[in-house]
Amino acid sequence: MPWVLRGLRRGIVTTPYPRRPDDYGPDFHATVSLRGPDEPGLADVCPSAAIAGTGDGPGLILDRGRCIACGRCVDAFPDRLAFDPTLELGSVGRAGLVVPATPETDETLAALRRDLEARSRAFGRSLHIRHVDAGSDGSEEWEVAALTNPVYDIHRLGVFFTASPRHADLLLVTGAGTAGMAEPLRRTYEAMPAPRIVLAAGSDAASGGLHAGPGDERTGIAAILPVDVFVPGSPPSPFSLLHGILLALGRLGPRGSAA
Repeated sequence: MPWVLRGLRRGIVTTPYPRRPDDYGPDFHATVSLRGPDEPGLADVCPSAAIAGTGDGPGLILDRGRCIACGRCVDAFPDRLAFDPTLELGSVGRAGLVVPATPETDETLAALRRDLEARSRAFGRSLHIRHVDAGSDGSEEWEVAALTNPVYDIHRLGVFFTASPRHADLLLVTGAGTAGMAEPLRRTYEAMPAPRIVLAAGSDAASGGLHAGPGDERTGIAAILPVDVFVPGSPPSPFSLLHGILLALGRLGPRGSAA
């Protein structure tokens, strides 16, 4: 039985997250961060309209919910933006994905988090997830599937996937929310027992991504369902997905540490 010996040689491969940090490394391109003030032409390089600015001094704004981490802005303006390896990107409100945050945003997110924690108490230490693809490009599905492998082993946290919405506590949605999936999404949500939580996984689900129209014509799945937790990324890392799920369960402290 060579697989037994191979397993003994490799030892435990499961991540210690969230009990302890598990860093991908300083060169991992998880998201984009601001480094300096606005500059003329900076917003024009973003294909998903994730960057906005006045073109005159400070005022640069980055919407991580729209960012697809293509790196065009970093290549063109390395003194203004940079890749950031931070993996804990989930937010309990859509406004939390916009940086820099404002005091009003912080107050709103705190209220949303209190409401979410009150609902999640009913789940105890167990959570069942129903995953629905609402028009993704398939990249998010690879990351969602990775959650059950030995490295991430989401089952150790009392979190399981279910095929039936009637057994689900959390609806995890990938994709921009295409017209053909709007009604199936609503039916899935309505079939779930209360209390229930909706998690938008990936920039497509959070904002429409590259499929978003001018202005706010497309807002991802929030135009179809009430979304509680947003996890940006194109696709989001399994660690980012874990962070979003643990946020939904109220198991993380203010800075992402285990509660």
